[in-house]
Amino acid sequence: MINVSPPTVRHTPPLLIVEDSNEDFETIQRFLQRSPFLIPIHRCINGDQALAFLYRTGRYNNLETAPRPAMIILDLNLPGTDGRQVLHRIKQDDSLKTIPVVVFTTSNNPKDIQDCYKYGVNSYIVKPINFAQLKRDIQTLLDYWFEVTTLPDYPDSPT
Repeated sequence: MINVSPPTVRHTPPLLIVEDSNEDFETIQRFLQRSPFLIPIHRCINGDQALAFLYRTGRYNNLETAPRPAMIILDLNLPGTDGRQVLHRIKQDDSLKTIPVVVFTTSNNPKDIQDCYKYGVNSYIVKPINFAQLKRDIQTLLDYWFEVTTLPDYPDSPT
């Protein structure tokens, strides 16, 4: 008799997704929910909201509403404070700069790519138009950051 056990669900630290497009967010969220990782997801829809989340200001003034993310997926083209400015602020702040940031954007502009790496982005992914490629990219992202890589622990992150 072959013993087949159900897949193991692995708990991970929180993920912050900064994405103004409902369609793009829902696509990412669907892939995350189908993965073997149980990833708490928090979403901000613009750069100002992301900074409020990270600095725990306004409606994000406590650990329950704004836990320290273990990783940030950041769109560049956001209303208000754009993703480039958010990335620059994160990587200039000693308390935030160790959080891995993955830019996930439609921009394949060489200047954007160069600037993001200059600011300290950990990875830059151009959103593919092809759905199958999008699925592969998100799965690769999950496998790399939540299975292969060891993310740092943060004292105020719930486990």
